[in-house]
Amino acid sequence: MEHVHLIALDEEDLYSGYNDYNPTYDTEELENDAAFQQALRTSHGRRPPMTAKIPNTAAGARSFGNMGARVPLASSMGRPATGAIQDGISVARPMTAVRAAGYTSAAYRGSAFDPLGQSRGPAAPLETKNEDTPEEKVKNLEKTVNELIEESCIANGRGDLQLALEKAKEAGRKERILVRQREQTASADHINLDLTYSVLFNLASQYAANDMYAEALNTYQVIVKNKMFNNAGRLKVNMANIYFKQRNYPKAIKFYRMALDQISSSHKEMRIKIMQNIGVVFVKMGQYTDAITSFEHIMSESPNLKTSFNLILCYFAIGDREKMKKAFQKLIVVPLGIDEDDKYIPPNDDPHMNLVIEAIKNDPLRQMERERKAMAERFIMTAAKLIAPAIEVSFAAGYDWCVEMVKASQYVELANDLEINKAITYLRQRDFNQAVETLKMFEKKDSRVKSAAATNLSFLYFLENDFGLADRYADLAMNADRYNPAALTNKGNCVFARGDYEKAAEFYKEALRNDSSFTEALYNLGLTYKKLNRLEEALDCFLKLHAIMRNSAQVMYQIASLYEMLEDLTQAIEWLMQLISVAPTDPQALAKLGDLYDNEGDKSQAFQYYYESFRYFPSNIEGIEWLGAYYIDTQFCEKAIQYFERAALIQPTQVKWQLMVASCYRRSGNYQKALETYKDIHRKFPENVECLRFLVRLCTDMGLKEVQEYATRLKKVEKMKELREQRVKSGRDGSARGRREGSASSGGRMLRWRTGGGRC
Repeated sequence: MEHVHLIALDEEDLYSGYNDYNPTYDTEELENDAAFQQALRTSHGRRPPMTAKIPNTAAGARSFGNMGARVPLASSMGRPATGAIQDGISVARPMTAVRAAGYTSAAYRGSAFDPLGQSRGPAAPLETKNEDTPEEKVKNLEKTVNELIEESCIANGRGDLQLALEKAKEAGRKERILVRQREQTASADHINLDLTYSVLFNLASQYAANDMYAEALNTYQVIVKNKMFNNAGRLKVNMANIYFKQRNYPKAIKFYRMALDQISSSHKEMRIKIMQNIGVVFVKMGQYTDAITSFEHIMSESPNLKTSFNLILCYFAIGDREKMKKAFQKLIVVPLGIDEDDKYIPPNDDPHMNLVIEAIKNDPLRQMERERKAMAERFIMTAAKLIAPAIEVSFAAGYDWCVEMVKASQYVELANDLEINKAITYLRQRDFNQAVETLKMFEKKDSRVKSAAATNLSFLYFLENDFGLADRYADLAMNADRYNPAALTNKGNCVFARGDYEKAAEFYKEALRNDSSFTEALYNLGLTYKKLNRLEEALDCFLKLHAIMRNSAQVMYQIASLYEMLEDLTQAIEWLMQLISVAPTDPQALAKLGDLYDNEGDKSQAFQYYYESFRYFPSNIEGIEWLGAYYIDTQFCEKAIQYFERAALIQPTQVKWQLMVASCYRRSGNYQKALETYKDIHRKFPENVECLRFLVRLCTDMGLKEVQEYATRLKKVEKMKELREQRVKSGRDGSARGRREGSASSGGRMLRWRTGGGRC
């Protein structure tokens, strides 16, 4: 031990530092280093190594400090930090790969972390575009033209056709300015042909929408003749449509065929539609054979409902029975392309599917399917009613054939409707017995058909004034379908005919609760309230009806009549004015308007409307009487004569019109003509006292010898008249006395009553 030299603690340890190491370089412990493992899982582990560059020195020159000093680690990646020496201080050097994150090569210690560069202040403003350059002007003009086209289309969609045309014209002017500017800038090769096409096409469409057909055709011609526009030949269809509206059918066919030649066979639907238009034009021209050729080709390629129906019409026009039958058979098998109704029946065990079906059972697609099916049923019913009288010896046999065909098709439910139409056809032919027999066959059918048949039977018996049977079948229809508004209305009509207006009103109200748009029930309810003198409620009914039926003359007349009953003559006149605007030749409405003006004291207006009424209906006695009285009041008796003579022709047994004619002659000073007229009246009506009195007066004034004869006749006629009146009076008294005696007699025997020589 004495040879062992111990080093003091304050002396330098020769082996110090050997066991000191940076744990970053301990590769054995890297698996347990959480920071290192996290770095491997992120993008930090894939960064390139850092390099150092000393600022303000030559490239590649390096300066190192104390080698013994340990360099602190710059990150958790285990890499020693590299940097530059500035003022004796080691500055960390940023990695070049993250320069965009906000680092710079001239970083200083203590500088704030600013990755977004907010400390540098706002960015410099963007460089403004120079709109004075030709290219910018052209772009702005193109944008303006496109906006004008869009505004024109939007205005057309709103129905403002005049504004749409103005916008289209403005777009055309702007587009021409655009073309000139491109030509001036020597960029004519860059003219936007699509924009030019859009402008011209929109302008032509707006011309056509505004019925300016010549201008539209000229614009379409400009497009069609320009070979630079692709597929412009299709617009000949539009030109053909315009010729069709102008009824220039030969040119319409010519352009349809030209368009058909320009459309390839790959566009099958378009070709079919054009051929259908060609067939319709042939129908308009009466060339049914050519139309049949077009329609038959369509039916062989792509059958549809409209073409099939048009084909039936053409066969009916040429009277080909067999082909009518074949066409009807084709019509009922045309595919509709819609889903079956079973698809919309919800299953009970799947709530999710129930919600889905509830959502789609009335969506727009379902509504479209209903419309298509309704159109098919309407075509079939119309075709059956059309061809039934023509395909067999009688219309009944024709209906039976149509019913059999329909029963074997997908439209089985239409068979019953055809049977009911058969009964209605009997009714129109006034074959009531056959109509009743046909309708009675439905008494054992299902409820809907039974109710419809009973409703028609009830109405039929009501028209025949057989209110008992009408009431019975109305009850039958109501029992089959309580919610049938027509059946309830018929029941109300039967009750109304018996005079029970309150109960009739209840039936009409119930019909309206089931169908608020059932106009017959609403009209009858208004009439019922009018009978009950509930004028305000009646007026409310007819005003509601007017909102539904704007041009109904009957509704307007009822409203005017109610206002007259409410003593509001101003409103009554206003509604009658609306009525004659709808029915200007209705003599009753014109006469009523004249009567209202007469009640208000406006004789000139009253004369105008009474005269118009007389012009349309010269046999109206009330109008004739008013006009004759008007001319007498205005001292134009000569003009009144022609009206009273017409009244005498209409009612030759009425002596008053002939007396009025004679009176007009007398008032106008034509006594000779008046005397002749009175003599003629006396020959026809020898016991007329008034005529004899005027004859006596005229003969006296004129100093004629016949005065004594007429005076004698007058006395005799007056005496006979007095005796007749006394006999009638005594007969009434005797009848009363006889009734008293009969009531007082016993035994109940029949008595002979003697009263004034008469026997009852």
